[in-house]
Amino acid sequence: MFQKANYLFLILVTMIFLYSCQEKKEQSTVEVTEVIDSVTLVVEPTLLYGIPIDSFEVSSAKVRWSQSLAEILSKYNVDNEKIYQLAHASKGVFDVRKLKANFPYTIIHEKDSLKTARQFIYEPDPAQYVVFNLADSVHVYSHQKPTKIEEKTLAATITTSVYESILDQNASPILVHRLVDIFAWQVDFFRIQKGDEFKIIYEEESVDGEIVAIGKIKGAYFKHFDKEFYAVKYDQGGEADYFDEEGNSLRKTLLRAPLDYSRISSRYNPRRYHPVLKTYRAHLGTDYAAPVGTPIRTVGDGVVLEARYHGGNGNYVKIKHNSNYTTQYLHMSRIAKGVRPGTTVKQGQTIGYVGQTGLANGPHLCYRFWKNGRQVDALKVDLPPSEPIDPSKKIDFLHTKNVILDRLEKIEAPTEKHLLAQIPVN
Repeated sequence: MFQKANYLFLILVTMIFLYSCQEKKEQSTVEVTEVIDSVTLVVEPTLLYGIPIDSFEVSSAKVRWSQSLAEILSKYNVDNEKIYQLAHASKGVFDVRKLKANFPYTIIHEKDSLKTARQFIYEPDPAQYVVFNLADSVHVYSHQKPTKIEEKTLAATITTSVYESILDQNASPILVHRLVDIFAWQVDFFRIQKGDEFKIIYEEESVDGEIVAIGKIKGAYFKHFDKEFYAVKYDQGGEADYFDEEGNSLRKTLLRAPLDYSRISSRYNPRRYHPVLKTYRAHLGTDYAAPVGTPIRTVGDGVVLEARYHGGNGNYVKIKHNSNYTTQYLHMSRIAKGVRPGTTVKQGQTIGYVGQTGLANGPHLCYRFWKNGRQVDALKVDLPPSEPIDPSKKIDFLHTKNVILDRLEKIEAPTEKHLLAQIPVN
């Protein structure tokens, strides 16, 4: 009897426990349901240039030749007073008069029939955009896009030209200009031959996957006519420069040529048959054939002695660089704005544009060179280099040089099979 009572008591306790668990489970389910019911789903807005656009329409185009901001916005229900406010608000941010043809812009506008503009966004370059806000208060601001910097290497054996060799590897043509500037005094880029080689260690800057700039070139190598040249970028406390493996600067006092990517049509010749005068006379300059309008750069810092039109020279500029060197640039289509006698110019500055003025039978630049008051062949002048590595920086430079040269040595040029594999198949 006692055992039976214990058994019944155990069953009763078990039933109470199970009932209690079921009640708690139901209560918990109710609470969870209530929590779920109280959650509001948040949908992330679609952003363009950081601006929500889900409730609006977007129109994109490119600026047409001589098109103004007023002309663009007049089609989007923006009156002249609002445009004036925009122009005033943009001072110090962007000059609205400097919209350039073929540069992209975007307009975020209402969905109604008037298509009233809320924002006008202009991209002056791939890494930046300017927002002209018309919604609520009128204001203007610019924004820099995030720039990705990657270190890259490139090596090639030349078959046609430096330009083609770089493009064959899908690299930026900007590299061509940079390489030419680095080795301007060591390599005669007008006499590049098949079999010449080069290697580069450089930084590439991109925005949204588009290459926008070539950053630092840390080191480079060029083999030309079986002679090897090295360039190591090093900062010895001032402006960084390029030095050879011995610590001598690669930068001469003057650039080798006043034009990029032209061809030499006539060299310095004491007795040349003149194509216009039809007689033999001295040609004391170097002719560079190039399209009309090609920028002409001064080969070095200096002071303008003459800038005018005169007889057979046509439009020309003459520059004194120092007590030893003077250069002259003939047959320009026009002289650059601000270039006049007494003007100080900097190396690489545009001083005029290729033309056919004076005694010239085709568009070209005649480049003349004086050394110690005597006209000489500009292509044969042996100019001294800039300052070498400071002795106090020599050990640090040698360490940097060894690292760069070792890395250059390990870069291999792609094989022809590898280059063919990079060509996209349609």
